[in-house]
Amino acid sequence: MRNLILKENTFISHDKSPIYYKSWENTQSKNAIILLHRGHEHSWRIAHLVDELSLDDMNFFAWDARWNGQTQWKRWYAPDFSYLVKDLDVFVKHISEKYSIPVENIIIIAQSVWAVIASTWIHDYAPKIKWVVLASPAFNVNLIVPWAKQVLQLWQKIKWDYVVKSYVKWKDLTHDLERSTSYHTDPLICLDIYSNVLLELYDHANRVVYDAWAIITPVLLLTSWDDKVVFKKEQEIFFKNLSSKLKEHHILDWFYHDTLWE
Repeated sequence: MRNLILKENTFISHDKSPIYYKSWENTQSKNAIILLHRGHEHSWRIAHLVDELSLDDMNFFAWDARWNGQTQWKRWYAPDFSYLVKDLDVFVKHISEKYSIPVENIIIIAQSVWAVIASTWIHDYAPKIKWVVLASPAFNVNLIVPWAKQVLQLWQKIKWDYVVKSYVKWKDLTHDLERSTSYHTDPLICLDIYSNVLLELYDHANRVVYDAWAIITPVLLLTSWDDKVVFKKEQEIFFKNLSSKLKEHHILDWFYHDTLWE
């Protein structure tokens, strides 16, 4: 892609798990953008941004998050939600140390579930990164079925951790037919998520939304107006509560949930 050097790598996370990532390197640059794919997906499904952003003075990094894509351990399970937040913290530190890129020169671009995790990270760890871009953060997932969350919570108590299959349909992700249909044919996509991760996602999202005054990191929030997968109200509350001196909120007409592909 352009003059950048594409490489495949792994880093070792906080619990000794190896996590796969791609790098598009500009050896003359000390700036970086870290791309965090949507839940269930992997690095190639967000790699289009490397070309589309046309930022020649940047290094780009995109991982296959824990149990996604080519990081294939026990798929989408973690003892608790904090494991995923710690993964991101270790990844950013790894990028900064290995590639000699100051943390303050790093931008995070994250979608959906990983936008929530990125929000939790900037809230809990207060990193001195340059910006975070949050595309359609899943602060409140539309589970469609009435009382679905309560049923999941009850079943969690009875059965402990169990697998939940994603209900999201390709037609609700993007207007791009090739992109949307590939969601159900891509062999590296895992539609499963463990119940504890899903339920703790709600808890942490609610905490971050209503405690966003503690966030001072510069934030760009992108809301898809026709998003059928997550609700917009919590995104608006989050933005209003932010203490960040630099913050912008853009509402994108006609966009579906896969904001960065639209």
